[in-house]
Amino acid sequence: MKEEKKSEKVHGVFETISKEYDKANDRISLGFQRKWKGMLVQKLLEETEKQGRVLDVCCGTGDISIWIAKKRNDLNIVGLDFSSSMLREAEKKSRGLSNILWKEGDAMALPFEEHSFSAACISFGLRNTADYEMVLREMKRVLKEDGILYCLDSFVPDNRWIRPCYQMYFKYMMPFLGGGKKHYQEYFWLYESTQQFLRKQELLLLYQKLGLRELKVYSKMYGACVLIQGKKE
Repeated sequence: MKEEKKSEKVHGVFETISKEYDKANDRISLGFQRKWKGMLVQKLLEETEKQGRVLDVCCGTGDISIWIAKKRNDLNIVGLDFSSSMLREAEKKSRGLSNILWKEGDAMALPFEEHSFSAACISFGLRNTADYEMVLREMKRVLKEDGILYCLDSFVPDNRWIRPCYQMYFKYMMPFLGGGKKHYQEYFWLYESTQQFLRKQELLLLYQKLGLRELKVYSKMYGACVLIQGKKE
């Protein structure tokens, strides 16, 4: 799928499902998404310097940013997304928090200076972008030296015995659980985006290509959800 066409399609999907997005995520992940995102948040909380800045790319309705902001009020968090509808939901959820800034923007052309952030994360968003390498390259660009880049996402599982069950659930059941008849096509796209996404090892190779070091991999649900982090030299 061409970059412009994919970007337009994904933007339309998230503009449409923003109001139901959080509850739908809980349904389609059977509640596991909170634990998976909690793993990412815990790493960020433990590894980000005091008074640091954190960039949450493709932040959606802002759950990662809000979680971090509540746990560490010394951090300044910027949540960036290209969907104004998703950001409106994030703003509603974050009322009363003074250490979050929401910004509409393109993950492939981040509107920030080099060496601006102590950490940068992207959660279940990279697979929906039109150029994975460009997004990660931009995230690395805005990181300070020794800043950490985190990517949490869905993958086709490595285990060949688990893979058929995974395919059946995500292709046939997940779209109905997430969107019902009304938004079936939007949630079927989320299945397709995972199928088209890099495999875990390919993403690791991309981290290496970009010169990220001290790579760490945390795998859940037989590889259906993986967190990969790397440090900027």
